[in-house]
Amino acid sequence: MDKQKISLILLIIFIISIALTITNSFISDSNAIENKTGTITISNKTVHYENEGKCVEVIDGNTIQVYGIGRVQLTQVKTPQMNESGFSDAKKFVENKCLGKTVYLNIDNAQPQDRYGRTLAIVYTENEDINKMLIDSKLAEISYFEPSEFKKGEI
Repeated sequence: MDKQKISLILLIIFIISIALTITNSFISDSNAIENKTGTITISNKTVHYENEGKCVEVIDGNTIQVYGIGRVQLTQVKTPQMNESGFSDAKKFVENKCLGKTVYLNIDNAQPQDRYGRTLAIVYTENEDINKMLIDSKLAEISYFEPSEFKKGEI
């Protein structure tokens, strides 16, 4: 094969890869896999979770994409928006803690979804409370709303 044919084949493979990546980012993961409930221990405290899944994307400091569940909004937590100072730090923090890992969701039973269809939950990894860590690290502030099963000061 000459160099031109090899280059053309590689270009086609590259274009197909890009198209699949873009298509995948638009596909919603809202086809729920069966709920996986259980308990985990975080800082000597046993917490109950209603679902779990792999974090496949971090949208911003308080929104992640979880395989089989869809978009998850970290409840009661407000992080900087894209045009605000601290946005990158909060997003990188969540990427380091969640991306590619199994996350455990304590879903807000009083309001399981927000108006955009995102699941509202406290997010845990194997041994960390991500909502609380964002606040403790000063990367987020508490954003309490009602109705919520979580009380002020619980996070």
